[in-house]
Amino acid sequence: MSARENILARIRRQQGRSGPTTAEEMALVRANIREHGVGPKPLAAQAEDSLELFKRECQRLLTTFAEVDEATVPHEVARYCAEANIAKSLAGWREYSHLHWPAAGIDYAARAANKDDTVGFTGCFCAIAETGTLLLLSSPDQPKLNALLPETHICVVPKARIVPTMEDAFALVRTEVGEPPRSMFFVSGPSRTADIEQTIVIGAHGPYRVHVILI
Repeated sequence: MSARENILARIRRQQGRSGPTTAEEMALVRANIREHGVGPKPLAAQAEDSLELFKRECQRLLTTFAEVDEATVPHEVARYCAEANIAKSLAGWREYSHLHWPAAGIDYAARAANKDDTVGFTGCFCAIAETGTLLLLSSPDQPKLNALLPETHICVVPKARIVPTMEDAFALVRTEVGEPPRSMFFVSGPSRTADIEQTIVIGAHGPYRVHVILI
């Protein structure tokens, strides 16, 4: 018996089952997957205004944010870059290339980020209020490198795309996208780790700044 088979057999014994998985058991599993059953959701996420909860969670995660109209997004980016003392040069998603970046003094390159880019600019599929999380779906026109590689990640979030819970986000993917893309990834504030002596280090595996622009 392989190590994998041994582990699975031990799990089945703990469940009071014996022998290999039966066809009836597999049918029940497949039916459960098709139904997309949802368990209990956090009461606070359901009762509170999603926008206010999202903003509070952003503060907890050290994600900064601002609220503007879409037309003034470039000026908000310029303001943020000046405040953070970082270059006003972005590698961003193509869908935002129509904004008036030169008027705000921003050099906007509609392409995937590379090792020389310090600021990445993206949108998101939706945002999750209960955890202050951004959900991004990768595609050729929405490269994930822009959110993961530069030191600073700036993300546009339409307020109408903030959902209360993680379950709501997955339901939205199933409704609007169907089969998810090859990569779905979640951004919950600046990258951090406590692997070394349980000391929090910001920016260990990704951006150490995340700025959300709510439109």
